[in-house]
Amino acid sequence: MLARDGDRLASLEADIAGSKAWVCDVADEIRLHRVMDQVEETMGTPRLVVHNAIGGAFGTFQEVEPAVLTRNFQINVVALLHVARRFAPAMLAAGSGALIVTGNTSALRGKANFAGFAPTKAAQRILAEAMARELGPKGVHVAYIVIDAVIDVPWTRKRYPYAKDDFFVQPKAIAEEVWHVAHQDKSAWSFNVELRPFLEQW
Repeated sequence: MLARDGDRLASLEADIAGSKAWVCDVADEIRLHRVMDQVEETMGTPRLVVHNAIGGAFGTFQEVEPAVLTRNFQINVVALLHVARRFAPAMLAAGSGALIVTGNTSALRGKANFAGFAPTKAAQRILAEAMARELGPKGVHVAYIVIDAVIDVPWTRKRYPYAKDDFFVQPKAIAEEVWHVAHQDKSAWSFNVELRPFLEQW
């Protein structure tokens, strides 16, 4: 597991048996490559990679600073490129493996107040599709999972204090679907997958 928040990572590492965590800002290319070295040295070459990093900012195109959009592009798109270029060759050599990328509906539409965010998620989805078309016929599964929901974590509960349980998507349910997609039979691979609570208006 890679993330910026060391305390949160330590808590997750303690809760998830067999897990290993590294503090890493994936927008820092030097640090990202060092951590990928450490991942391989510690755990071997991954057979499944989930790119779940996200950089976001709300605001119209007149409100969002170009530097903010650039940083979000580094997190959502360039970091994915670095990770895929690093680990896909070993998957290709093995003739199997999976790269799962998580996104949201900003990858599909550009709402006015999402100008600092949606362009990078759309680019991320297209990059994932380009990789899927190249790697899929060679035995490596690439999929893009759109999460059209608010994820049930402590800080979203604080943001939506009056929301009912049905408003949120459960992290465990997301993880189960990622696992399912990553282990699909080769005769029925998915690329575009969308998840949302049954009450979500879409």
